[in-house]
Amino acid sequence: MNNKIDNYLSEGCGRCVLGGTPECKVHKWTKELLQLRRIVLDCGLTEELKWSVPCYTHKKKNILIISAFKDYAALSFFKGALLQDRAKLLEKPGDNSQAGRLIKFKDFKKILENEPRLKAYIFEAIEVENEGLEVPKKTISEYHVPEELEKMLQDNPDFKAAFEALTPGRQKGYLLHFSQAKQSKTRLARIEKCMPKIYEGKGFNDK
Repeated sequence: MNNKIDNYLSEGCGRCVLGGTPECKVHKWTKELLQLRRIVLDCGLTEELKWSVPCYTHKKKNILIISAFKDYAALSFFKGALLQDRAKLLEKPGDNSQAGRLIKFKDFKKILENEPRLKAYIFEAIEVENEGLEVPKKTISEYHVPEELEKMLQDNPDFKAAFEALTPGRQKGYLLHFSQAKQSKTRLARIEKCMPKIYEGKGFNDK
């Protein structure tokens, strides 16, 4: 057991102004987090504090984290997409999540009921890491390209060259940002606003 995790459970993650106060979401799910921590440690993982939350590793490889959200506590697997999920417990953290999967809990009794299943998932995740398995990454060609962007790339060779010169990760970031807009005029406005950064070779989140 790691003393830093004890501090997390008593004070919170410290990533917002509510850390150390009764309103901190960690305090809302203390019972659930304690049960998840116990189960994970029973599986022999090493306990560390990373990204301000409890992270559990095997031979220095990240396996999972436990954390508190506003509406639930969660057990999150870094390579959850590779687990068989026989009990159908895993969920994607977001629509575009490729590797990570989580299990949500709102009642510590449910954790106790699922303890054998959770341990089976954890041991499977350890074996995935032992075998060196990796989650296949989607290529840029598999992401939707908005028609507004397609037209601008066709009409402006310099812009096309600048966009194609971006790293795959930066291209993906822009494609997701553009595609999330529901209206054509909004997508077009986003593209035009991002053009200077694209010309500079910067990603959407780069400053």
